[in-house]
Amino acid sequence: MIKALKKVFKFYYEGFRDMPRWGKTLWTIIILKGLLVFVLVKFIFFPNYLKTNFDSDSERSEYVLDQLTKFSEYDDTIKH
Repeated sequence: MIKALKKVFKFYYEGFRDMPRWGKTLWTIIILKGLLVFVLVKFIFFPNYLKTNFDSDSERSEYVLDQLTKFSEYDDTIKH
């Protein structure tokens, strides 16, 4: 297993090492763009709702439990 991982690492390492300058620049742009998108999605679209709206861990756990066990009136899978 370790030998296979070393081969895979060596394959990619040599590929990036022998890559032309424009290829390295392109990969740098792709990685920076990916990190930027991750940061935007994480901090803008998924704020820490529980931390900002509840003061204690017990309040947070009660809220999560209520949300997980709450029945929807529109749920057809549950027979009343």
